[in-house]
Amino acid sequence: MINTKAFKAYDIRGIYPKEVNEELAYRVGKVFCALFGAETVVVGCDIRLTGPKLLQALCDGLRDGGANVIDIGQCGTEMIYFATAYLNADGGIMVTASHNPAEYNGLKLVRRDARPVGVDSGLKEIEEMVRGDEFPHHLMAGKARGFLTRQNVLKPYVEHILKYIDRSKLKPVKVVVNPGNGGAGTVLDELENYLPFRFIKINYDPDGTFPNGVPNPMLEENRKYTVDAVLQHHADFGIAWDGDFDRCFFCDEKGKFVEGYYLVGLLAENFLHKYPGCKIMYDARLTWNTEAIIKNHGGIPVPSKSGHAFMKQCMRENGVIYGGEMSSHHYFRDFAYCDSGMITALIVSEMLCTCGKTLSELIGGMEEAFPCSGEINRKVTDSKAVLARLKKKYKDGKADTLDGLSIEYPDWRFNLRASNTEPVIRLNVETRGDKRLLQNKVQELLEEIGGEPA
Repeated sequence: MINTKAFKAYDIRGIYPKEVNEELAYRVGKVFCALFGAETVVVGCDIRLTGPKLLQALCDGLRDGGANVIDIGQCGTEMIYFATAYLNADGGIMVTASHNPAEYNGLKLVRRDARPVGVDSGLKEIEEMVRGDEFPHHLMAGKARGFLTRQNVLKPYVEHILKYIDRSKLKPVKVVVNPGNGGAGTVLDELENYLPFRFIKINYDPDGTFPNGVPNPMLEENRKYTVDAVLQHHADFGIAWDGDFDRCFFCDEKGKFVEGYYLVGLLAENFLHKYPGCKIMYDARLTWNTEAIIKNHGGIPVPSKSGHAFMKQCMRENGVIYGGEMSSHHYFRDFAYCDSGMITALIVSEMLCTCGKTLSELIGGMEEAFPCSGEINRKVTDSKAVLARLKKKYKDGKADTLDGLSIEYPDWRFNLRASNTEPVIRLNVETRGDKRLLQNKVQELLEEIGGEPA
């Protein structure tokens, strides 16, 4: 009996081998071919120790399903997105658990043109087909077994992401780079050949045992490595990536991590400078800073529900050139509408080389104008009841339900969302330049929400 607990809203992720194992990977591969009619599929894995054997099982399933498989080896999730589009494949599957602990692994799936596979676009059907003892082993019966080839896409991938910046404007700045012992180091080594930067490398070697902690820069305890290195080496800034490097996080020259919300504003400004009047997408959790920048630079704001499947669909439907989430996922039209931690790192680095300001100066104005709480998670027994209670209490505010519940007043607003997978509710609050009001409203809302820290 296959355990399908690992199936989430946008991917497959769980503890190995109880929830994610070779049999599951094999079945997913075979079903992927049958469901989508895929004839060519790109695959790869991150640096987790269980990655190679799960990748082998996945390849066997895909090949037995009749697909030819292109294995690009150890890579980042965004390299699967790139390779699927670049090689004109029918789909791509990445073996990864991103920023989860070492005992986890999983699968991220995309269709042709790197379109995501989520619960509303095939993942639910895959779950139903792979579960139980009645797995249809006859799938693709009579079809010739597919071939397996291996291809290195590192150079064309790096050549592509470098197109997002003007290298002639770069300066020899000192940058701390922290892959968290994930996979970003391989790409950084290649980028070094093209950039004038001096890299201070920490937690650099890929190591699936995660000797310096889980590669998740959102965790406070993991940020100290980047902070300490920036201060010790008097670096201009620092960049830390998660395990599969589709997200990056910045630390300023003073050793302070930048809230992901404000990076959306920075990138919005960059694209509006290069492409005047373009459309910029952002998630509904925190909005005022981003909307102000879009308005001030003559752009067109496009709000979206958070989550990569919703964001990518919104971009395609509305002709958006760039979109960002406060969770540090940044999406680019010319990158098959996908998210990339490396493109984000390059664009912000270029801005810091050309604007004549430090990162703390760039971000400081945004923090003063629109201070925010960052995302606060609370465990609750009934998320729906909490949402209903707060909607009633703050009924005199302007309500919006694009993503959870947003309530807006002239000088402050909040967004409250329930998790899809756990009894957790997520709160974000911002004000118009009033840090004391922010503190008061956060405290007030947490008292209303109840529960305990998640």
